[in-house]
Amino acid sequence: MQKILEKTLKDALKAEECTFGTKQVMNSISKSKLVVLSKSVPMETYKKIEDDAKKSKITTLNFDGTSVNLGKLCGLQFRISAISLPKISESDIKSLLKESETQ
Repeated sequence: MQKILEKTLKDALKAEECTFGTKQVMNSISKSKLVVLSKSVPMETYKKIEDDAKKSKITTLNFDGTSVNLGKLCGLQFRISAISLPKISESDIKSLLKESETQ
């Protein structure tokens, strides 16, 4: 999953088509197609984002690492707990979910 997720996130960053941070993700969840959550998200916030995503039929992906790892995966020098991607293709979402199931 690392490689596909890394490519997807870097492409979204380059095109400036993503939202970082739990508060920003919660505010923009209705415009998202995919939400990526790290293990560093507090459980209460995690549940809130996941519930909002389910209501809006948005896919959530659990990143198997901390916010530091997710930030590094994006090629950034700071922590990222949550990312929402509003312009990701359905095929990319399917391949990410398929990869996450095999691990």
